[in-house]
Amino acid sequence: MENSFGKIVFISNYFNHHQKPICDALFKILGEGRFYFIETTEITKERKKLGYKTDFSDPYVVKKEQFSKEKNRYKKLINEADVVIVGSASKNLIKKRKKEGKITLLYSERLFKRKFGALKTKLVHFKLRRKYTQEANTYVLCASAYARQDFEKLNLYKNKMLKWGYFPNTTQYDSLDDLISKKTPNSIIWVARFIDWKHPEVAIEVARRLKQDGYNFQLNMIGNGVMIDKMRQLVEDLNLGDSVHILGSMKPEEVREHMERSEIHMFTSDRQEGWGAVLNESMNSCCIAVVNKEIGSAPYLIDDKTNGFLYETTDELYMIVKSLLDNKNQQREIAKNAYQTIVNEWSYTVAAKRLIELSVCLLNGDAFTNYETGPLSKE
Repeated sequence: MENSFGKIVFISNYFNHHQKPICDALFKILGEGRFYFIETTEITKERKKLGYKTDFSDPYVVKKEQFSKEKNRYKKLINEADVVIVGSASKNLIKKRKKEGKITLLYSERLFKRKFGALKTKLVHFKLRRKYTQEANTYVLCASAYARQDFEKLNLYKNKMLKWGYFPNTTQYDSLDDLISKKTPNSIIWVARFIDWKHPEVAIEVARRLKQDGYNFQLNMIGNGVMIDKMRQLVEDLNLGDSVHILGSMKPEEVREHMERSEIHMFTSDRQEGWGAVLNESMNSCCIAVVNKEIGSAPYLIDDKTNGFLYETTDELYMIVKSLLDNKNQQREIAKNAYQTIVNEWSYTVAAKRLIELSVCLLNGDAFTNYETGPLSKE
């Protein structure tokens, strides 16, 4: 089935470790010269400081400088490909193929990450309707549980939206019981940039309340950003230095090691968190994730109280974490369910296989399997 068509091209900003696993899987299925990832921008300095790798040499990656030097060649490749996945690209790059009704999959997080007043909202809607013109054979891969409702506000892509996401590396452990038993008791992890909409202060507030109520715990906060010094001062002012440790940024593999040793993951971002691949990683590491329900990945990945927890307020977050510290038996089952969700359903291997199946069906005009859950289930 997968060999019944020619090429898939994935266009996005810059190649990184979160995109690599599914790209590797697509390349493995399709073979040399039949899958390409085209970079349209260079990685930001901020991402480099966070430990993002930049020296990828994968044969399917077209670097930004290479794309710029041979733009006409790659424009031709984009237009002639059987399927193009568009994460980040100028409208002109895909305008021709969309008008010709060629299969184009828009890889999109939610559109409205901020709340605006009525006048600004009208202006934003106008600009987005000009950007997202609706031609035949254009579909949306929703990399946020809130993307569908945002596109519906623009009256776009009705019945042409499918669940999608980000698919970082998935680790399969020989024994979940061994992994869980080696976790540090009463350990909590927070992983993000120290910026306003990631809300590191919320994690510290939960720590303050836990200590006030007499709990013995350790909160490790990993990341960097403009608020880090302010948060270090807050920890000192609240006398939390023996319980809260701000560790700074580190390489992705080091973050995963910390996750493997942690019981609970607090994910405190607001609606500006388009997806949040750190949730995939913590669930895969058998952490119990307690997640703000406004985060894009949360409603897709979390079955509340079964493989993790969703919260709305800081009070609710605190009560959930407190309950988990009080009920160790509850932790083990939920941690295992979290792991199974990522490995069996939301993994890059499952996503790549389903994407190939979707592509073949669209090209042949066949009905596509309507998966009940997971990647490419209907929105």
